[in-house]
Amino acid sequence: MELKVETARNGGLSGSRVGWIGAGKMGAPMVRNLLSAGVALTVTELRAESRDALVAAGATAAATLKEQAQSSIIFATLPNDAALRDVVLGGDGTGDTALAETLRPGATFVEMSTVSPQTSETVSGILKEKGIQYLRAPISGSTAMAEQASLTILASGDKAAWDAALPFLEELSAKQFFLGEGEEARYMKLVLNTLVGASSAILGEALNLGAHGGLARADMMQVICESAVASPLLKYKADSVVADDYTPAFSVAQMIKDFTLISDAARHQSVPIPVNGLILELYRAAANSGLADEDFFSLVKWHRSLSNM
Repeated sequence: MELKVETARNGGLSGSRVGWIGAGKMGAPMVRNLLSAGVALTVTELRAESRDALVAAGATAAATLKEQAQSSIIFATLPNDAALRDVVLGGDGTGDTALAETLRPGATFVEMSTVSPQTSETVSGILKEKGIQYLRAPISGSTAMAEQASLTILASGDKAAWDAALPFLEELSAKQFFLGEGEEARYMKLVLNTLVGASSAILGEALNLGAHGGLARADMMQVICESAVASPLLKYKADSVVADDYTPAFSVAQMIKDFTLISDAARHQSVPIPVNGLILELYRAAANSGLADEDFFSLVKWHRSLSNM
């Protein structure tokens, strides 16, 4: 494993021609950070409002993937496996709008989403046949961390792609890990998301027990965040939990998607993960109760509703 941590931002990126595909909640602030570093960005984004805002900030809009063909390095933040397949293979089935067909040999594709290792492996094979370097670089962190360029990057894939992408990744993140030459980064992201999703599930149970014992939620969160089980995640979410404010930073529905990926990856590797299955069912039950679009820490509220407190 190689850990690359930089405290000073790279100043040599001005004038670099870079493509970016998908600029949603996480992608848009990362695009803005690269623009601030002087990077010339061509952005492909379906939502007009997001696309127009980035053009106003200095990006160039690309209506099709063909317009990304001149970029030597392209980053993508995509919602799911299907979107990744569409971008690489061509959503219309013809392949003429696919990155695999439009990018020049030697170009670098950096995919930063949470997708399945299996789909990522398929993409890797296709891009390798075309001579395109492929870096898996899923991100760990919140939208606020994306705005502050304090994300953590988990990377694996072609070493040459890592070397090409690193100066840009340093503008987007506080820490960068190179974990191997295959799907290691995809699995590492699932490892982290397993623990993140489990934190909300067990916190909900714990706070519900304490409430039945007469403890105030604010007191419990204060003690938890000063105890041996404290974590940056729990400290970050403490105020929201105390206020019962579950405005979504990462929704229950998104957590269901990620835990399904975890389950599928474990099945693919014949790894038993019974606790993961239980947590997935908790999120599904919370979604069915109307919490699908609330933050995943709304499991605290859902657990409380089970005992009508």
